[in-house]
Amino acid sequence: MPMTTTDIRCADATLAVVLAAGEGTRMKSSLPKVMHPVAGRPMVGHVLDAVAGAGIGRVAVVIGPGMERLARWVAPHPTAVQSERRGTAHAVLAARAEIAAGADDLLVVFGDTPLVSPGTIAGLLAERRRGAAVAVLGFRPADPSPYGRFVLDAAGGLERIVEARDATEAERRIGLCNAGLMAIDGARALDLLDRVGCDNAKGEYYLTDLVAVARGLGLPCRFAEAPEAELMGVNTRLDLARAEAAMQERLRRRAMAEGATLIAPETVFLAADTRLGRDVTVHPHVVFGPGVTVADGAEIRSFSHLEQATVGAGALVGPFARLRPGAELGEGAHVGNFVEIKAATLGAGAKANHLAYIGDASVGAGANIGAGTITCNYDGFAKYRTDIGAGAFIGSNTALVAPVTVGAGAIVGAGSVVTEPVPDDAIAIARARQTTRTGQAPAYRALRRARREGGKA
Repeated sequence: MPMTTTDIRCADATLAVVLAAGEGTRMKSSLPKVMHPVAGRPMVGHVLDAVAGAGIGRVAVVIGPGMERLARWVAPHPTAVQSERRGTAHAVLAARAEIAAGADDLLVVFGDTPLVSPGTIAGLLAERRRGAAVAVLGFRPADPSPYGRFVLDAAGGLERIVEARDATEAERRIGLCNAGLMAIDGARALDLLDRVGCDNAKGEYYLTDLVAVARGLGLPCRFAEAPEAELMGVNTRLDLARAEAAMQERLRRRAMAEGATLIAPETVFLAADTRLGRDVTVHPHVVFGPGVTVADGAEIRSFSHLEQATVGAGALVGPFARLRPGAELGEGAHVGNFVEIKAATLGAGAKANHLAYIGDASVGAGANIGAGTITCNYDGFAKYRTDIGAGAFIGSNTALVAPVTVGAGAIVGAGSVVTEPVPDDAIAIARARQTTRTGQAPAYRALRRARREGGKA
């Protein structure tokens, strides 16, 4: 059974090699397969998190030619390039220099298994350390037919792995299947890997052959088991959607276990790093992009979208609100329907309840932003800031042309276009004076009709 994270005890001398050279041909994408996101993070990022969660600091990532973007993303972990794709054992040996530097254990994981947990990795290493030269991760899938089977010896050790196409009828009835992840005695790793041959139909070097190599030398092999749900590999867009669904279920359960209320959990989408405080309430159909933190007692109403934003305690967001990167809401702040906040802070108790855009701005505590208000922060060349003081009142349909400052306690009349600073406690009205011509509407309509009819003639 997999270990829990509280059981994890992994030596610093473990080296993890992450295989990430797959092009993802079946994904039909120019993006390297492991860079496709699950819950807002590239698949390989989830694998690296699991490796780090198991206490492993030394990591080498095997990539393919031309995958500079992937190399930048996994930095500062070193990368090794598998210039020719000649099988999984061949891929591991692309990291020969890192392996040769020495390790107590060599862990081999795959960059396209985003659901694997730190506890499962720790359990695999624990099996290796029980005296095995090689330990392989196994699982018991609902449908074992496509997978290699574990054939055990009389003592319960791993004797060999037989591929499904080569299995006898009796072997096909074995439910324990190969998941691919492997832990190898670091002192023997290079010797064992170098002994793997390519005498097969594809002429490739398979990591699974390592078991036969070790047993041929009289060395013991073992296995660990993990739940099928953790070992889903992603090779197609359909696989990616399934992994996303599984990850979302995991994240929703974690959020609720930590004290958040998700009214309709199946409609809420979380990022891997979303953090919801206690007594947070999330209404149906809310999307959290990467980098969102919501403090205790806040409420996120339906059809809101948040990304790289911070929501303070007791704040209210939505419905139909958008918090873009750099949005920071103070305690008790309100952001209502069809309000967009970007690179802006709202102080404690500040309110923008409907139909507003606040970008590159600061709004002081207790200030009120009327409907239709916008900060005109971009002139086509550069961005400029708007600063609104505490307790200020901005009337509806106001355009604040940045850079501009509205002082604390100031009032801006509805429909104003503010281009100059407004001092503290001042009243600013920046609109044309209204002209009313009593009884002139019928004559105006008659003139318009005559012009229209004349144009038709």
